[in-house]
Amino acid sequence: MAFCSVCGTQIADGATTCPACSSRASATSAGTSQSSTGGLTDNVAGMLAYVTPIPAIIFLVTAPYNRSRFIRFHSFQSIFFCVAMIAIGIALSILSVIPFLVLITLPLHLIVWVGGFILWIILLLKANQGQTFKVPVIGDMAEKQADAI
Repeated sequence: MAFCSVCGTQIADGATTCPACSSRASATSAGTSQSSTGGLTDNVAGMLAYVTPIPAIIFLVTAPYNRSRFIRFHSFQSIFFCVAMIAIGIALSILSVIPFLVLITLPLHLIVWVGGFILWIILLLKANQGQTFKVPVIGDMAEKQADAI
């Protein structure tokens, strides 16, 4: 199984052109995305998108990086993941103001942040391995945004 290095569409093994974008780009294997975009390989740029939302935004607006579907997907997923974690944190903080709910929300804060940290590490590792690991809801939204551009 191979993928187009330009648009990320699955192509048949041995095919020289992509059926989606009609480019004559070389195909990459299913497990890795090693094409070089602007000095960084796609997997390193995808991993850097998860460090903070700032590199993700930079990758979405700068010319060589925003052409790669792999980098766009990880950049959007990073931004959506960060927004979701902030929204969950705000919601739990609001609930902790109510008397006696702090006893419930304090352990929830811990569970959410430890779980978010573990998921963040997994996303970093998967992007570095060249895989497009999708978080259940956020990944679908990121995939739609990456395909829309």
